[in-house]
Amino acid sequence: MFTVISLADKFHLFQEPWHPKIVGELNDSYVKLAKLKGEFVWHHHENEDELFLVIKGTLVIKLRDQELTIHAGEFVVIPKGVEHLPVAEEEVQVLLLEPKSTLNTGNVQNERTVEAEWI
Repeated sequence: MFTVISLADKFHLFQEPWHPKIVGELNDSYVKLAKLKGEFVWHHHENEDELFLVIKGTLVIKLRDQELTIHAGEFVVIPKGVEHLPVAEEEVQVLLLEPKSTLNTGNVQNERTVEAEWI
């Protein structure tokens, strides 16, 4: 069975920032959508690389030694073990490709930690 997914339609289904939604799976990874606004938390993922593809807006990812600015139509892969802090001054829509085991806050457990759900 083949399903065509409309990113625009899926983004209309939720509003809350920093709560990734699963929209597909590929091998041992999930395809997730998220809306980001404001500053997240410094964290890293021990065992998982993380791909951020910006669909709308501009995302800044702070690293301990530099800042990355990712515009719509661009992506970056943050390798496992690299501490990072996503920041979105205005709402940013991103597609995330990451292993199914990836927790949104990585090595940090706090009120921002959520389980991604299917939409």
